[in-house]
Amino acid sequence: MARERTWDLVVVGGGTAGLVGARTAAALGARVALVERDRPGGDCLWTGCVPSKALLAAAARAAEARTAGRLGVTVGEVHVDLAAVMAHVKGAIAAIAPEDSPEALAAAGVTVLRGTARLTGPRSLTVDGRDTPFRAALLATGATPVLPPVPGLAEAGPLTSETVWGLDVLPRRLVVLGGGGIGCELGQGLARLGAEVTLVEALPRLLPGEDPDASALVAAALAADGVRVLTGTRVTAVTGEPGGPGEVTVEGPGGRGTLGHDRLLVAVGRRPDTAALDPAAAGVDLDDHGHVRVDGALRTTNPRIWAAGDLTAVSRWTHTAGVHGSTAAANAVLGLRREIDRAAIPRVTFTDPEVAAVGAPTWADGDAPAPRTVTRRADRVDRAVAEGRTDGFARLALGRRSRVVGATLVGPRAGESLAELTLAVRTGLRTTDLAATTHPYPTHADGPWNAALDDVRARLARARPATSALVRLRRLLDRGRLTTR
Repeated sequence: MARERTWDLVVVGGGTAGLVGARTAAALGARVALVERDRPGGDCLWTGCVPSKALLAAAARAAEARTAGRLGVTVGEVHVDLAAVMAHVKGAIAAIAPEDSPEALAAAGVTVLRGTARLTGPRSLTVDGRDTPFRAALLATGATPVLPPVPGLAEAGPLTSETVWGLDVLPRRLVVLGGGGIGCELGQGLARLGAEVTLVEALPRLLPGEDPDASALVAAALAADGVRVLTGTRVTAVTGEPGGPGEVTVEGPGGRGTLGHDRLLVAVGRRPDTAALDPAAAGVDLDDHGHVRVDGALRTTNPRIWAAGDLTAVSRWTHTAGVHGSTAAANAVLGLRREIDRAAIPRVTFTDPEVAAVGAPTWADGDAPAPRTVTRRADRVDRAVAEGRTDGFARLALGRRSRVVGATLVGPRAGESLAELTLAVRTGLRTTDLAATTHPYPTHADGPWNAALDDVRARLARARPATSALVRLRRLLDRGRLTTR
């Protein structure tokens, strides 16, 4: 029998981390195989970033039409054709999919192996039973939605972020379980398209990992779009037809009650997808939550295997998956020890208004002391006032010598404005650096820029006695009352 080829790098999983990692390794001259059991592109292309943002774009147009009257533009009754909306969603996916196709990967020097990978030893795995030896491997199998162990929930056939794209009829009553980013985005989007949405979150506030002021603004925005928000509320049971009408039993501040629904959408988190991998066979350890353990260079407990993306506990976003996949692949094929940046990690929740954050918290986080912050409210940002969108703020967390160590932005296109602050956190810029940089006017980026200016002006005010003395001295010199030698 012919001996199986030994690959320089085998990448398991064709999501963002795997795609970027495979392309990086191939560009470095490595012989690379990418194993994918379904289709390259992963969650981001097929069920995550791309379809959700396409849906939110349609929802935003509907909301803008309904509220245009505040700007003096009257629009008639808004009609939503969900089939046409989903056609737009599928069109966006189809337009982007060729970038991640097997043909595009082959052109980049990556061989795609279709099938399910299972680790069989420290330097080997099988693909649907076929031996596939490697010198190094990169695990990037991603994560899948979690269904909490609520009695009757699984039997009710709930939607998740993976299956909601199969909707062809808008549910009249939709109950969303989970008030994190996915739950808030989809809950608001489907409400704007015409569903009666109730969003249930067990914790005291929406977006519990974000600035409380940001959470409050998102809760208010969802309520304005007709979403009933129940925080501090626990789901205890679900009854009803599979994929059809039923009831959800909840317990919260108002006591025990039931919520009628036509469909359920569960968005309470994701778990690492390691079921088919058999990591133990290769000496790859998992943590208590099922994530693959990695060090700062993304190396697992097997020195020949790296991991990146949602499979690990250090990445939850597409952009970090891509960067980490590239870093891990370069480390694997070149023998490097480059470590990932854990501080300047941007994140965006694409509600309306958007919530964007990076770096250190802009609020008291647990037992940690509250950081020094400077905040510019949107009602003092000219572009926001001009557009009638003053429901937001820019808040900078500042370290020693006014270095920018974190930021939270809330408002239209906050994610775009965050890029500059991510660079500031990564490179240790101060508010003086931001303030001294000319910004285009008027933009929503004026918010963080003016926050930086506010900090600089406050520090100048504290130095006013010294500067005033200097001004008086110059007056005296100009009048010829002092002589210099």
